[in-house]
Amino acid sequence: MRIGLLGTGPWAAAAHAPALSDHGDLEFAGVWGRRPEAAAELARRHGTRAYEDVDALLADVDAVAVALPPAVQAGLAVRAARAGCHLLLDKPLALSAVEGRAVAEAAREAGVASVVFFTSRFQPVTEAWIAEQAAAGGWFTARAAWLGAVFGGAGDSPYARSPWRREKGALWDVGPHALSVLLPVLGDVRRVAAAVPGPGDTVQLVLDHAGGASSSLTLSLTAPPAAAGAAVELRGEAGVRLLPESGQGPVPALGRAADALLAAARTGRPHPCDAGFGLRVTEVLEAAGTLLDDGRGARVTD
Repeated sequence: MRIGLLGTGPWAAAAHAPALSDHGDLEFAGVWGRRPEAAAELARRHGTRAYEDVDALLADVDAVAVALPPAVQAGLAVRAARAGCHLLLDKPLALSAVEGRAVAEAAREAGVASVVFFTSRFQPVTEAWIAEQAAAGGWFTARAAWLGAVFGGAGDSPYARSPWRREKGALWDVGPHALSVLLPVLGDVRRVAAAVPGPGDTVQLVLDHAGGASSSLTLSLTAPPAAAGAAVELRGEAGVRLLPESGQGPVPALGRAADALLAAARTGRPHPCDAGFGLRVTEVLEAAGTLLDDGRGARVTD
């Protein structure tokens, strides 16, 4: 499969380009970016071609991997699907349900495969844990904390300069990771029961799931570095289960996501993390954002 990369930023350079160029069943055919000089440099490092015209790249490949801000990703994903390209997308799929639905519908109408890269779903340890807990069932409640120090550390993170992360915060950046773990285990979200702000960009959510369980999420990109990390705790008929840590980095996980895209394209069977699932995650995030914007929650006073 010939695949092109859309995007040239830190995430594209650190994860996507190495994963695509190292994959034995992909031909890394080219790079397009909004900054032509960055595309040329990234292409040079990986021995591929830089494209100045995105439509020319789409015409030359079978699939695209997207490493762009979500608002940019959504429109280009629709364009790529209509050009007949399979889609390896990043989270969040989009910044609104309307845009996310356009991507999912374009992929379905074009008959192309899609995979959204939720990191935990493509790491063997966490993927196996999710499957095991989903099969066990009987969960009563869950707690999840996804805490990053992007804005709370020494200020040297390349992602701290990301305009969309500064605007949308942890809800949209790490919220998708937490939801990608909880939804397959607890079931779809029926209702966002509460969404309240915390320090910095911290958000706390309470979710009501179709399986009957409830979950609480704490999401942040402004945590102190010593407090950063991800944790999920399930409690139910099977007892208490904790999400295991995975030492695998993003490059091998992205390679597994590419494997999933290849399989979906070959068989025609949708992957569980396809654009439809990405849309559902977007819908939950949008509902939580609406509650945050409404400013609900009562202040306790003396």
